[in-house]
Amino acid sequence: MATWLYLLCSQRQSVRRYVRHRCCQLVDDMKLEEHPRTVFSTQPGRQANDDYFMTSGDKIRYFFEEEAFDENGKLKVDKHLSLNKIGHALHALDPEFKRFTFQEKIKATCQSLSMKKPVVVQSMYIFKQPGIGGEVTPHQDSTFLHTHPMDIIGLWIPLEDATEENSCLWFVPGSHKSQSMIYIHWLMAALWYNRQF
Repeated sequence: MATWLYLLCSQRQSVRRYVRHRCCQLVDDMKLEEHPRTVFSTQPGRQANDDYFMTSGDKIRYFFEEEAFDENGKLKVDKHLSLNKIGHALHALDPEFKRFTFQEKIKATCQSLSMKKPVVVQSMYIFKQPGIGGEVTPHQDSTFLHTHPMDIIGLWIPLEDATEENSCLWFVPGSHKSQSMIYIHWLMAALWYNRQF
């Protein structure tokens, strides 16, 4: 059975600002010509056929929004506004993200959940760009991240206030207990800020 728990927590404003700044530096340093125009999608099967995506587990890679490029492959908007996410080894390859990922507060949270030997299998910075991007359809994360056994705890840490107006995370209460791998409909859950961190 898959165990899915999202810790909806907020860092101090200075920490949130620092992480956003570091991500901005990574995007500044990204040379567009060195990366394929890989578009991230939550549509079933789209990423499974993409080598750039499938081999990103031990790399820092850049994934674009669906509407980021014109018919000639040129960005329609600034590269900072064209990305969907950066992943999946920020925690291993970038010193600043590594320091953030392995900080004592994160370790203490994992210990409080009775994790015996926690392992970070991936990390990503997810953008929510204004006016661009594809729909994130209802889904279970386990349809994207396959592990054996299926015993996963995901930490979701918002770096900006998340509200209904700007696309907060929604989930079905108790859905972490389901063995089902089907897509589920999400219901809004209360976000508790400044409770954990």
